[in-house]
Amino acid sequence: QVQLVESGGGLVQAGGSLRLSCAASGRTFSSYTMGWFRQAPGKEREFVALVDWSGGSTYYAASVKGRFTISRDIAKNTVYLQMNSLKSEDAAVYYCAASRQIGHVIAEYTYAYWGQGTQVAVSS
Repeated sequence: QVQLVESGGGLVQAGGSLRLSCAASGRTFSSYTMGWFRQAPGKEREFVALVDWSGGSTYYAASVKGRFTISRDIAKNTVYLQMNSLKSEDAAVYYCAASRQIGHVIAEYTYAYWGQGTQVAVSS
């Protein structure tokens, strides 16, 4: 069982930065692929980024590649999403999720555990 709690959301100006955190509980956290997803009002939830169990492999959606960085600190049971050069279209509720699968795990159904989400707003 894995429990996830996101934090770090807020209001930022376009071009600014935010760092989201996802604190995980559960003894097997280190064995999970961790992902970030987001859902904007009126839109479906979409994949943003993932990091493998070791932190050595990452994968990004094309819309955020080069601006966002995902990382994990296994000792702290925490996953981070550093978001730079934020745009208005990045505004959404961001969710952290955990999957037992490996590789480019971008489908929602492959993630068994989800956090409650944290709101990111971007002002122009």
